[in-house]
Amino acid sequence: MTARTYALGIEYCGTTFNGWQVQPDRPSVQAALEEALSSFADHPVSVICAGRTDAGVHATHQVVSFASEAKRAPEGWVRGVNAFLPKTVAVRWARCVPEDFHARFSARSRTYEYWISNDPVRSPLLETTTGWVFRPLDEEKMREGAKALLGVHDFTSFRAAECQAKTPVREVTELSIIRQGSLIGIRISANAFLQHMVRNIVGALIYVGTGREAPGWIAEVLAARSREVSAPTFSPCGLYLTGVGYPENPELPQQGRSPFFGQF
Repeated sequence: MTARTYALGIEYCGTTFNGWQVQPDRPSVQAALEEALSSFADHPVSVICAGRTDAGVHATHQVVSFASEAKRAPEGWVRGVNAFLPKTVAVRWARCVPEDFHARFSARSRTYEYWISNDPVRSPLLETTTGWVFRPLDEEKMREGAKALLGVHDFTSFRAAECQAKTPVREVTELSIIRQGSLIGIRISANAFLQHMVRNIVGALIYVGTGREAPGWIAEVLAARSREVSAPTFSPCGLYLTGVGYPENPELPQQGRSPFFGQF
């Protein structure tokens, strides 16, 4: 039988997982998905994802690709695989794609959203789905500081020390900030991201929002090309992968829903 290549859109709550990637003796999103796919297809299935997420990070639009000889309609993959998945993971859509499609290398952009609960008292209901800042945040100052990050830059100041990317240069095409009551949403789109890049940017923007640093400090941190001068890495709880761009595959959904239905 001839194998066909499929792409799936995956949504998950990352709270109970030790990140996306399979790890010995630790729960991962990839392991849960591959187990469900293998059960439904009646043969071992391994997947490639658009972007690995860390422990505690969520997704409304993770994209995976895989090959299977199983004869299933696209809607069958959605309903069938979901029957084998835990309640914290779901297949949102499925498409048959060209054989050379690769969830990671075919992607031309990725979008993340970070959501902050800006409230004097922490909310138990938002404990694992948002970051928490008890001091008042000035979103206008955060927007002003964020402008320095748009465009093509060396993002060394915002990459993890253990990041293995060959180059720290990335192009940020969007950085939007909104407030919905006590929630602040930050949406960032780029051609690709460095390890912890979004969480490090969020940490720096929070320094500006609380008045600890002036908006112009963001540009200074960027120019320094040193992780030591920036803010600490912020919590993973409020981070969501919400979009993956495949302009050469317009038949694929390019964006998922915003976790808190933000209107950026």
